[in-house]
Amino acid sequence: MKKNTVLFILFILPIVAYLFFASGVNSYTKLPIITPKTNDFGNWTSLSGDKVSLNGKVTILGFGGNDLLKHRGNLFNLNQKVYQRYHGFKDLQFVYLCPIGTEKDAESVLKALGAFTNTSQWQFVFTSPEEINSYYNQLRLAEKLDANFGTSNVYILDKEINLRGRKEKKEYKEGYDTFHPAELSNEMLDDFKVILYEYRAALKKNNNASRKI
Repeated sequence: MKKNTVLFILFILPIVAYLFFASGVNSYTKLPIITPKTNDFGNWTSLSGDKVSLNGKVTILGFGGNDLLKHRGNLFNLNQKVYQRYHGFKDLQFVYLCPIGTEKDAESVLKALGAFTNTSQWQFVFTSPEEINSYYNQLRLAEKLDANFGTSNVYILDKEINLRGRKEKKEYKEGYDTFHPAELSNEMLDDFKVILYEYRAALKKNNNASRKI
């Protein structure tokens, strides 16, 4: 009996631990809704010239602020850790809401990202600081925008424009700090994979139902 216990500790337990940590810390099969049915964007201008809607897309939403160019490293972190892995998912978009007057800064950031990334799913949208504050407030987040109407956090919105995250008190998470690459590589990727799993599972279920019909 003692020999079996020793063998378990030496060989089996490390494998179990590895599988646990390799699978990520989030045990959800459905990522909780933090704020349901948030608003879509208004008729605001984007760099692409098209109206950008959040409806029907999984959106990674950020707020660039007046000092977008100063904090461009945060966008590079997000691009490297998340965007480049998943931009092939056709119903995904990365959207930054920025104050009018920062268009040239956004162009500079997009051009820099475009040197090594297909930026077709990056969007920058512009409106007044008042509209930005109003939109941010209806998300009902614990943290506030800074004095420049920006934040280093980004947020996950599902196709129904529900804000997703972690609701349990010990690991509450409504946004992901782009200043910290480790947070993007761990918590954000872990939660983002759950969102993708949800939609892939739903698609598979619908396809199977269609075959039966």
